[in-house]
Amino acid sequence: MKRVDDFRLRLGDKELVPIVIGGMGVDISTADLALEAARLGGVGHISDAMINTVTDRRFDTKFVKEKLKQYKFNVANPNKAVVQFDLGQLAEATKMHVGRTMERKRGDGLILVNCMEKLTMNAPRETLKVRLEAALDAGVDGITLAAGLHLGSFALIEDHPRFRDAKLGIIVSSLRALQLFLKKSARTGRLPDYIVVEGPLAGGHLGFGLDWAKYDLAMIVAEIHQYLLAEKLDIPLIPAGGIFTGSDAVSFLENGAGAVQVATRFTVTNECGLPDPIKQKYFEANEDGIEVNMISPTGYPMRMLSNSPAIGDGIRPNCEAYGYLLDANGNCSYITSYNREVAAHPGAKRVSVMDKTCLCTQMRNFDLWTCGHYTYRLKDTTRKQEDGSFRLLTAEHVFKDYQFSTDGKIALPE
Repeated sequence: MKRVDDFRLRLGDKELVPIVIGGMGVDISTADLALEAARLGGVGHISDAMINTVTDRRFDTKFVKEKLKQYKFNVANPNKAVVQFDLGQLAEATKMHVGRTMERKRGDGLILVNCMEKLTMNAPRETLKVRLEAALDAGVDGITLAAGLHLGSFALIEDHPRFRDAKLGIIVSSLRALQLFLKKSARTGRLPDYIVVEGPLAGGHLGFGLDWAKYDLAMIVAEIHQYLLAEKLDIPLIPAGGIFTGSDAVSFLENGAGAVQVATRFTVTNECGLPDPIKQKYFEANEDGIEVNMISPTGYPMRMLSNSPAIGDGIRPNCEAYGYLLDANGNCSYITSYNREVAAHPGAKRVSVMDKTCLCTQMRNFDLWTCGHYTYRLKDTTRKQEDGSFRLLTAEHVFKDYQFSTDGKIALPE
């Protein structure tokens, strides 16, 4: 019986263990987690979601404090159009986070940045361009374009000196989305180096509607694979979402996938950025305690633990400090919902907002517990300790279990 280790992902002149750890924000896929994947010969992601916040936390910068100080006069104003990011600081934060990660890299694997198009930051085109270029400047091995169609993203960086040599990939959830991306990017004369096909069982934002359950990852991958063959496009496909064991991964690799992308099982590792008490919540989760809802201001459905503190919370919008989801006109659907509840409950010290959440603040505080469909199976991957808690795992243990396991088995820690 074959193992994941019997296959290799080929990207240019690189031959890699075909395991990719997904890019979970905010700072859930830490540099430490990505570096372990690279050291072991695979591919790791760091996320640039709320990059200024991450560098403040990791490197003691003051980007958020300075932005809040600049726009503090606007805190009580429901109109956030004036709130802008300093592009120089955004570039500095990106270069710091990416650059310091790359300085620590060991092994033959790759470090990629997961870059979400939906982080519009009240200047969608300008801020995305800065984030992409700064990551390339800092020496990242490649960039995965996520959370959006990215129809113009290649064009934003086509003049960058690393546009041809850095590994650039796209996450899609349908053949149609891939076709749109390829059509719009064609004029740059550059194809993606890899395609992540994210299915309906993934964690966080989903590329489906609330009818997600009627879709199947294997069928989507097969459809895209046939399209690429017909078009004579040799681009590795990387299925993602619901791949819980090494045997799950092998079934895709045997059918032509170049690698698999996994994340859920790494949320409960020592290297993951989630606070340890929240990792225990993931271990404790039951199947009926996981939901897909529409509370994200991005408009995408999200999968999360139903006991997430962020659900129904009515925190005041913190756009002056964060503001990562403000659109080109300074709007965010959470602001609309929050103001509606404030108007409906005059004098209330705190309102409850059920239909949307302040994604920036809640993700920054680790109060929105996004998760994959099979999170309820995490308790079966470790041992329960005498105090009733579950033992955290190492990223190396989980990586190697994917790499070498067979027969659907999961290796428990010694």
